[in-house]
Amino acid sequence: MKSSAVFQLENAGWPALLLDSSTTICRANPAAIRLFGPTLEGSTPLLAAIWSEGNGTTPEQFLAQWERSPSPAALLRFHSRGGGTVTASASICSFLKDGQKYFLLQLPPDSAGPVSGGDGHAAETSLAHQQKLECALQLARTVALDFNNALTSILGHTSLVLSQLEPTHPWRASLLEVEKSASKAAEIANDLGMFSRQEREPLGKSTSNLNQLAQRTVEMFQRQTPTATIDWNVLLEKRLFGSRFDEAKLQQALMRILENAVQSIRGHGRIAVQTRNLELAERAQDQNVQLAAGAYVSVEISDDGEGIAPDVLPRVFEPFFTTKGKNHRGLGLALVYGVVTNLGGGVAISSRGGAGTSVRVYLPAESQVLKENGVSSDDLRGHQTILMVDDEDLLLTMGQTILSAYGYRVLTANSGPKALQTLSANRSIDLVITDLVMPAMSGRELVENIHQSSPATRILCTSGYVWPAGHRSDTAYLQKPFTSQDLLLKVKQVLAG
Repeated sequence: MKSSAVFQLENAGWPALLLDSSTTICRANPAAIRLFGPTLEGSTPLLAAIWSEGNGTTPEQFLAQWERSPSPAALLRFHSRGGGTVTASASICSFLKDGQKYFLLQLPPDSAGPVSGGDGHAAETSLAHQQKLECALQLARTVALDFNNALTSILGHTSLVLSQLEPTHPWRASLLEVEKSASKAAEIANDLGMFSRQEREPLGKSTSNLNQLAQRTVEMFQRQTPTATIDWNVLLEKRLFGSRFDEAKLQQALMRILENAVQSIRGHGRIAVQTRNLELAERAQDQNVQLAAGAYVSVEISDDGEGIAPDVLPRVFEPFFTTKGKNHRGLGLALVYGVVTNLGGGVAISSRGGAGTSVRVYLPAESQVLKENGVSSDDLRGHQTILMVDDEDLLLTMGQTILSAYGYRVLTANSGPKALQTLSANRSIDLVITDLVMPAMSGRELVENIHQSSPATRILCTSGYVWPAGHRSDTAYLQKPFTSQDLLLKVKQVLAG
């Protein structure tokens, strides 16, 4: 079956079909194949193969009528597996990709039988509303994916050039503005992705170093934000425990806290960032956070700014609550709370009006000290052969540019089948970096093929989404968008594993 457009409903629990303008079924998800049977498993199946004469029109006539008068849902009949007929209120939407029009047709989860019972009009209205929301979520996921791909290329190239420029270079200020704008756009993409996300992200098995993340976050924030009137004091625990967390998300949470700290300071001020270990023999409490007995790592960000008024402090985690004016969305600390609590941790805030603020992030930890690794440009260099797989050419170019600049031999493939051909012809490939969402063969399918044919090959997956439940925890993951240093650090980590 051909695939001319990215299909995001592969694992949906309801039947979904992706059609081109000729009513050819480009993709059918497993739920659709279970409902309609092997008819959809040919190379170029047509919608007519499952279309019931009871609809009163041909598929081509129906889509032409729908384009003249679009509606979110239509009552349609289809031939199902075993010779039966399915009647369901199908949701329909259309979109353009690479200059071609496609139609997304989705059936409700209970479409194994005819729609019956109760108030038919009310049931159809409710179902249409539900499916309209599903279409909106689908659109949000697709937009977030494409947005993240573009931002990954921008951030990757920009951070690479910045790392090579002298501090006095005349273009440096403009490039810093580009990096700053791209990072702001990445926040929007992340919020859009969080809105559309339906599955909670599981934690990997490997531990991460909060010291390194805190140091990188402060350095990135200082590059992006004018802080000449602020004195910074970074105090890192020398023998910090290890903790499991998503580095991209926790970094974004820390950036939001730093942003609030800077905005609270008028004139000259001070910001301190401190990490520490915490071992509790019994339950303890810090402000609103209750901590069970056990080991934790903590990062505290404190400032001597204006502080938070007592009547405002209890509401700071509420979504859309803000004291910064109508141009602010009020999602900063709500996002921090969501990220940290999803990791099993907590966020405590203490403040007094006019006397500064302290934000303490607690994460569950292992009573095992991680080895500190200072990272220099030479530490990021390598000589291994890497295959980069992505259906977006701009991301292949970005990855090849960055990795080649640091000594790696880089091969590229813009699809899963081409990646397998390249792997077969080049047995010396040390690492495969693959996007998870691709047409024809998804990144997950590619990973399974590689595990079967070449189990020793290391794999690093990237995506603007998060891993779904049930993913292989022995496969490394890098969230888009990422900087050149993020990519180089993760590649070194995977190759050393």
